[in-house]
Amino acid sequence: MEYGFLSLVPPLLTIILALVTKNVFVSLFIGIMTGSFVLNAFSPLVSFNAGIYAIIDNMSQGNTLIIGSCLIVGAVIHLMEKSGGIEGFVNVVVKNKGLIKSKRGANLFTWVLGLAIFTSGSLSCMVTGAVSRPINDALKVPHEKSAFLVHATSTPWCVLFPFSGWLASMAGYLISGGVSEAESVSMLFTSIPFNFYCIMAILLVLFVSLFQKDFGPMAKAEKRAAETGLLDDPAHASKEEVTSATSGAKPRACNLLVPIGVLIVTMFATLLITGNGNIMNGAGVEALLWSVVVSLLTIIIMTVCQKVFTMEQAISEMFKGMSHMLPIAFILLFGFTMGTVVKGLDTGSYLSSLFQQFLTPALLPALTFLIAVLLSFATGTSMGTMAIMAVLALPMAFDMGISIPLVAGAMFGGSIFGDHASPISDTTIMTCATTGCDIIDHVKTQMPYTVAVAVVSFVMYVIFGFVL
Repeated sequence: MEYGFLSLVPPLLTIILALVTKNVFVSLFIGIMTGSFVLNAFSPLVSFNAGIYAIIDNMSQGNTLIIGSCLIVGAVIHLMEKSGGIEGFVNVVVKNKGLIKSKRGANLFTWVLGLAIFTSGSLSCMVTGAVSRPINDALKVPHEKSAFLVHATSTPWCVLFPFSGWLASMAGYLISGGVSEAESVSMLFTSIPFNFYCIMAILLVLFVSLFQKDFGPMAKAEKRAAETGLLDDPAHASKEEVTSATSGAKPRACNLLVPIGVLIVTMFATLLITGNGNIMNGAGVEALLWSVVVSLLTIIIMTVCQKVFTMEQAISEMFKGMSHMLPIAFILLFGFTMGTVVKGLDTGSYLSSLFQQFLTPALLPALTFLIAVLLSFATGTSMGTMAIMAVLALPMAFDMGISIPLVAGAMFGGSIFGDHASPISDTTIMTCATTGCDIIDHVKTQMPYTVAVAVVSFVMYVIFGFVL
């Protein structure tokens, strides 16, 4: 069944409500229920029941593993903080040894760490955010800036350096669009130089980190942090009191470095094992789960052996840490459900059909990018957008004789925009969870940057569409 314009209402309503009400949780719930009403012919009882069961049905294995991993990360961060790990790490890196002495150094450290964790956008957001936060906090980098640095260096880099599960997925999308299986991988790598959005996003983070030049809401956030020391907008700052170590626990850098080191080693080991020796074929979700579980066990054992906590106290603190992530876990669940609703409404196909009437061969790359941008922003999913755009844009590129690498680069880059900029994207939620930034503040402050990069990318696709 085709829903036409109604297929756009749930995602657009969700995004508008999120920006207006500043409450992503409620906005997602209303969006899910609105979509359920459309899917069920506006029958009140049937629609409400279907909406509730849609949320329950999205507690699938893959989604549950991601949500569970998010909760465990909260426990690990909390235990590292309460056992003096974060304070010890800051003392070593910033205060005593002075390895990182400025905001510029903290920003560059975040950027480099984001490049190092290239196997998964979700992993990058969680690990980079958790490790860099104490340093950024100590040097008064506002949480909005920290979230931007972490987020803009996560998924864009995974696409530009796809030596992970991304390689198989992206090559698969090219095959679904008509590229031969034998040429899919080489075509993917040929398209990377034409992924203007991701390239410029990575370079923009480097530029901002090196020269400390900000504009728009981000500049205001930097000014607030510099003048008042407040790392969050006072209207959205967490009411929870944060202490760097429990009473009697001396600062120990090892209580951060060891669990994080274990997390990273376990992550790569799991990718190697599940990929039969090939990290590119590894199972990313399983690697995420195993890495955080082993890291949690490590910090619990360490704190008990150090007599910072008894086993009972460590378990109690673990659940306290998990509780801090419960709102994020529910937002993730609702985000997954929203993706299912949008897929059921076939929003992508309708949105694409609106633009096909304006299509000329030379403008195909630019329109492919624009449609992918709008679709990914409305749905909050990069993978879903790639899957939709591949079967729509690539066959047209073949028929019109347009450069396949150019169109593929536009498709991949536009799809990443929404993953990067949408308030309902899972990486947006995870980035805010680990950096401590409010979701709406993150979206608002980074939007001028993402839109500026998208506009320049669009212009470049127009130019290259006529040149190539």
